[in-house]
Amino acid sequence: MLPSQSKSSVLPVVGGRVWVPFRNKKVVGVVVELVNFADVDLAKLKVIHRVIDTQPLFSQQQLAFFHWASQYYHEPIGNVMLSVLPKRLRMGEVAEIRGETCWALTEQGRLIQADNLAKNAIKQRAVFTLFQKEYKCGRALLTGSVFSKQIEHWQAPLKKLIQKGWVQEKQGTCLPEKLYGTPPNHRLNSAQQIAVEQVVAQLNRNDFGAFLLQGITGSGKTEVYLGMIEAAVAKGKQVLVLVPEIGLTPQMVARFEAQLQMRVASLHSGLNDSERHCAWHLIRTGQVKVLLGTRSAIFTPFKALGLCIVDEEHDLSYKQQEGFRYSARDLMVQRAFQEKIPVVLGSATPSFESLYNVQQGRYQHLQLKQRAGKAALPHLKLLDIRGEKIQEGVSQPLKTAMKRCLEQGGQILLFLNRRGFAPILMCHECGWQARCLGCDANMTLHLGKNHAYLQCHHCGEQYPEPRACPDCEHAESFIKVGQGTERLHDVIQNWFPEYSVLRIDRDTTRQKGKMAELTGIAQRGEADILIGTQMLAKGHHFPNVTFVGILDIDQGLFSADYRAPERMAQLIMQVAGRAGRAEKQGEVWIQTHQPDHPLLTTLIAQGYDAFAQKALDERLNALLPPKNYQILIRAEANDPQEVMSFLQSLKSGLMLNWQKMRDTMAFSSRSLPELDCLGPVAAPMLRRQGRYRFQLLLQSAQRNCLHALLAEMEPHIYKSPLSRKVRWSIDVDPMEMM
Repeated sequence: MLPSQSKSSVLPVVGGRVWVPFRNKKVVGVVVELVNFADVDLAKLKVIHRVIDTQPLFSQQQLAFFHWASQYYHEPIGNVMLSVLPKRLRMGEVAEIRGETCWALTEQGRLIQADNLAKNAIKQRAVFTLFQKEYKCGRALLTGSVFSKQIEHWQAPLKKLIQKGWVQEKQGTCLPEKLYGTPPNHRLNSAQQIAVEQVVAQLNRNDFGAFLLQGITGSGKTEVYLGMIEAAVAKGKQVLVLVPEIGLTPQMVARFEAQLQMRVASLHSGLNDSERHCAWHLIRTGQVKVLLGTRSAIFTPFKALGLCIVDEEHDLSYKQQEGFRYSARDLMVQRAFQEKIPVVLGSATPSFESLYNVQQGRYQHLQLKQRAGKAALPHLKLLDIRGEKIQEGVSQPLKTAMKRCLEQGGQILLFLNRRGFAPILMCHECGWQARCLGCDANMTLHLGKNHAYLQCHHCGEQYPEPRACPDCEHAESFIKVGQGTERLHDVIQNWFPEYSVLRIDRDTTRQKGKMAELTGIAQRGEADILIGTQMLAKGHHFPNVTFVGILDIDQGLFSADYRAPERMAQLIMQVAGRAGRAEKQGEVWIQTHQPDHPLLTTLIAQGYDAFAQKALDERLNALLPPKNYQILIRAEANDPQEVMSFLQSLKSGLMLNWQKMRDTMAFSSRSLPELDCLGPVAAPMLRRQGRYRFQLLLQSAQRNCLHALLAEMEPHIYKSPLSRKVRWSIDVDPMEMM
């Protein structure tokens, strides 16, 4: 932006927002640079309408981080900035957000007794007594709403107390005041203390350091995080903590606030625009020291960021799969590197990428090998169900074990990673199956509260359950094939009518606060049998669960995705980790038709470390990530031939440019590695939402060369007439091939 190109008398600032003309409307833009020259005729440049921010919202260091993300993921900087700004700021609203007016006792007021007030000053005595009562409970600031609930006409006596110098008026934050209660008395064991000390030592050096905190489920990783956070806050620093799921944020925020005795801000998609704006503002201005959020929180500007933590770092939720396709985990490491601060990646089942980085000496390995307190690791058992009679997905031995557990007063968790009532609705007469009209996928049957309906779990399309077969017109001929959590819930409740059954999946937790409500019921032991998807596998503490049944995991052994065995093992260990977290011994039964599979037997007999080493060696020998680097180019359109033409043309250009790069390097001491350009091929699900999808996979041993090649080709892609006929995207370090 040219500094003089503004109708406003106020000059724009780098890192601030401006209103700019765009076609026939005005939009908000962020100034990323001020220059004194232009590459085009000045007469063609449009003048900004108005400067919004006179002070920058982002520092130069933060802007450099956004630029790095834009270049690494080959995403236009404008799209990156859309992920950075809360909606209200994208609409041009002021960045500052004021909270309620509050009142607090002064230092003099805290020494005064209510008896010092005149006997006829009844209202003043009531207001002052309320201050003292709340102060003893840890609530120093009181708002008007607090007074209104307990005292009528409180304004005049409050004014008298202010005049006496016993009370002072303050401007509260946009986060409501909260009582923290008594902090829990937790002592770190020796392994936890060593982990905290190593990170704190790096923190004291004010330098970058990456740590992989590998702790078995129940080993107290959260306590270790809190120890590190307390040290960072004591140094006047702020902390960013990422969690994989929205459902984990309420319980972790409550736990952090109780331990730290301070407000903790949260950022995730479950908040409304005002709540997101509030958290963003408090962190940017340094009024709150700790931010806990999901992947988009990685872009939040901090006043004094000193420590970064990624909980459950292996989780796929950290990869954005639409639009700007970034990995929050990888960006966290890069942000910590740029800001010269420590970053901690925590998991009971680390990703192969992180384990490989430990082997290469890039990460320091911190390990917690024992469960906290008196809790013991659960006993894992493979249940061979070949030839067994299966009732609604449950074998007879598993059903018998469940009955025994219930009779002993234990709590059960059944894991089935498939929601709905049945994955397939089929006509018994002609074999017709309910298929999505826009996707190459079956519709899942949901019974719902008032009516049954079919839903595609890929595009979200819904239809009512048909009354007759569309092909043969037979009525009441449908059979429901396969298992879902909804169907399993009904079956288990019929089997054990005297026990309470609780289902936790995406369908039962759609309402705000419902996830916290249901997990609270489970934690208090108010439900005897828990049924759920992977939402239950991540970070929840169910002290009463002593028996876990895992119903269907075999698909992870034979998937076309080379990452499937890794995710299968992580899921098994995470689900198994819900058992035996208190004093009672836990037991985990895993139903399988492949009890002799080498990876599965290694996992059960020797644990995740042995499994990971064996599976990682196989992947490295196959020259797959993390040994080599990948970029996946996806394209889709209504006409499959247009997609193929686009990708074929792109492949030709890539190979030609790669050869030019090889010829250039032939005269230097460097050598260019081989480039694997695989495809174009159809995506595993060819048609989705009525569009045909194909993809092109690039793979090389040198990441920089791969990025240089794509950066060279990008301008040509945008200019190509073929690119206007398709919707295309670039996925750097893809985590899924769907």
